[in-house]
Formats: sequence, structure tokens, C-alpha cells
Amino acid sequence: MTDVFMNWKNIRFVPGYLVVFTLLFIACKQAPTNAAAENTNPVDTRLATLPVLKSGEAIATFAGGCFWATEEEMKSLKGVRAVVSGYAGGDLEYPTYEQVGTDQTGHAESVQIYYDPTILSYDTLLDAFFAGHDATELNRQGPDIGKHYRSVAFYRTPAEKSRIDAAIRRESKNHKAPIVTQVVSLVTFYPAEMYHQDYYRQHPYSLYIHLVSEPKVDKFRKRMAEWVKE
Repeated sequence: MTDVFMNWKNIRFVPGYLVVFTLLFIACKQAPTNAAAENTNPVDTRLATLPVLKSGEAIATFAGGCFWATEEEMKSLKGVRAVVSGYAGGDLEYPTYEQVGTDQTGHAESVQIYYDPTILSYDTLLDAFFAGHDATELNRQGPDIGKHYRSVAFYRTPAEKSRIDAAIRRESKNHKAPIVTQVVSLVTFYPAEMYHQDYYRQHPYSLYIHLVSEPKVDKFRKRMAEWVKE
């Protein structure tokens, strides 16, 4: 009877082990290699083009783990016109996805947000940034491990730095562990390859998107429900 129970118990937990095992192989660092299998177009490795800033618009740049989910989160906010996935915080000019993934360039997977500050304030955008990831995780987010997945809030002016510092103090009240978000002056944001742009919506059947990104985005939309576009 005990042997039967133990065998049943082991079988019951197999799906959990399979999920963990699967995540090890579908982390954000995995680029799509079989376009036909995913029913997508061939991978476009050209660098994306940054939007032209419109009159009255503002720009913000954040890093909060894999940029596939972060881009989708920020796109869903009222007042946001465009979001570009890319790289910031490193030394190498025009880095590639593969180079950033080595953790040797110093870059973090980042998003650059083009928004209307008369609709969406910078403070609210900071709240959204912290709602979209776990700022207490050092050099990782979930299954994605490495400095290129670190949490960073990039600032362009001293005033923005002050607002970021205030947001960190505000967010600290929601966590027992310390916030590890870096506060860094933005030097250059480099857009990522075209196939990374709008990746969340272009790959709805991806295991990574389904198992990792979707729960993250759903949680974000609940926390920021007042600001999510209809």
C-alpha cells in the first residue's frame, strides 16, 4: 500500500518538475531558432529604429528583466504611444542580443517608453515600473539569471533621479527584502533587433511567453488597472 501511494505521489508531482525543467530551456535568453515550428516569419535581426519624439512627449528608460514582458506592460498604459526594447547601461556600442547575453558588455535588457506626461505622470510611470517586476531580485527575474536582467531605473535629469529615489522609498514599504534597483544616469539606449520588438504579441504560443510572461503581465495589469488601456 505504501509503495502504491509513493508511486502515485511521485507521479502527481511530475508535472511540477516538468515545468521547472522546461523553464530552464525556455528562458528569455533563448532566441527563436525554428520559425516554421512557431508559425512565424523568419527572424529579422536588423536593429529597430527609434521613434521620433513628438512635441510635448517625454521619454523614460527602465530595465526590469526580460524586455518581452516589460515592453507589453508599458504598452498597455494610458498615455504611452510607443515602447522599444533594447539595451542600456553598458560600454559596447550597438551591442547584439548574443553579446548582451554573455553578461560581458554591462548592458541590461531595457525598454524605452515614449509617453504623454499630461496623461501619465513620471511618478505613475515609476509605480508601473515597480509593479511590473520584482525589484528585490538581484541580477535576475524568475528563471532569467544574469546582470543583463538586473533592475535599473535610468534618469536623464537630476529631477528624475529625485523622483526615482522617492519611488524606491515608496516601493520599499511593500517588501520585506531590500530594493536592489540601480539608479543610473542614461548614457545611450540602443534598440534591439527587430524580432524582439512586440515579441509578446507576436509569439502567443511560445512556452516562455505562456508560462513566464503572461502571469507577469496579468499581475501588472491588475496592479495598474486604473491606468491600463481598454
